[in-house]
Amino acid sequence: MEQQIVVVGAGYTGLAAAKLAARWTGARVTLVNAVDRFVERVRLHQLATGQQLRDLPLADLLKGTGVELVVDRVTGIDAEARTLRLANSAREVRYDRLIYAVGSTADTTSVPGVAEHAFTVATNDDAVRLHRRLATAEVVAVVGGGLTGIEAAAELAEANPALKVRLVTGGGLGPGLSERGTNHLRRTFARLGVELREDAAVSEVRPDGLVLADDSHVAADTVVWATGFRVPDLAERAGFEVDDNGRVVVDGEFRSVSHPEVTAIGDAAAGRMSTGQELRMACATGLPSTQHAVRAIADRLAGREPRPLRFRYLNQCISLGRKDALVQFVRADDTPKESVLTGRKAALYKEAIVRGTVLFERHPVIPTSL
Repeated sequence: MEQQIVVVGAGYTGLAAAKLAARWTGARVTLVNAVDRFVERVRLHQLATGQQLRDLPLADLLKGTGVELVVDRVTGIDAEARTLRLANSAREVRYDRLIYAVGSTADTTSVPGVAEHAFTVATNDDAVRLHRRLATAEVVAVVGGGLTGIEAAAELAEANPALKVRLVTGGGLGPGLSERGTNHLRRTFARLGVELREDAAVSEVRPDGLVLADDSHVAADTVVWATGFRVPDLAERAGFEVDDNGRVVVDGEFRSVSHPEVTAIGDAAAGRMSTGQELRMACATGLPSTQHAVRAIADRLAGREPRPLRFRYLNQCISLGRKDALVQFVRADDTPKESVLTGRKAALYKEAIVRGTVLFERHPVIPTSL
């Protein structure tokens, strides 16, 4: 009997998984996604400043692959019956193997006032809402000193020179960067006029800005929340074993440890390297691990023993507007080297990487080392 593989989610990992499964297995492959477009999530800070992004219909990206596209939102998974429930259809989608690639969203619930008063750049609609708000904004506070916050603050400041941009982080700037990398960020923010507030934990978001843990106030008419992510609760409600963050606990093949017919990839999977080190949320981990996971499915269906995951980190790429960037080179375990690439060359490098993610979605085969 022909196997039915269903992929939930058409982000970077889900779309690639569907195409690879169609190429490498003899199964029927169905891709279920809430919208009919591929969203370049790593560019949403650009969309927030009014830049036009490429229109990427999923139907075009799937043309000629044999993958069936179902545009609908999954509301539940029946693990026993191996079926998905959809929001806008009475149809139940049956699977023999499920690839769970639902991604992550901004965490707007952990701090009071975020959901009511802050903007995010986690989805296309979020970025559009922020862009509309910026038309009347004077002071923006970006919360989060990680890659999302850094990229958003730099992009906003470069695109809107009259806008006062403040970056507020509960720890230090750019954790995981070398001294040279951090120094470049500081020089860039100084050049762009971004005010930096470190070691400043936010306890509440209000319409007029931020309240910090020490009860001080950071004034802003617009707050961009760029710290913390959460995953949908579909897996937890289905009874899959999940970690404290709701991500599916997986083995070395990215199979659910409680439901081996389910493969979880991307941000919604708690994947680990062979050393036991947890994989961070990033395209740099999601895309190679997706290739490994789907290859393991193909091997299992063909009666072969899958090969172990071979993975190492190479760099972190951070855009700093359109003319500058930071490429932080790292060791295999993601700890930073002192070597960095900055300036225009780094911006071109970063742009090539981002464009390459879409190329991957068109032709999804890359090495499993990034």
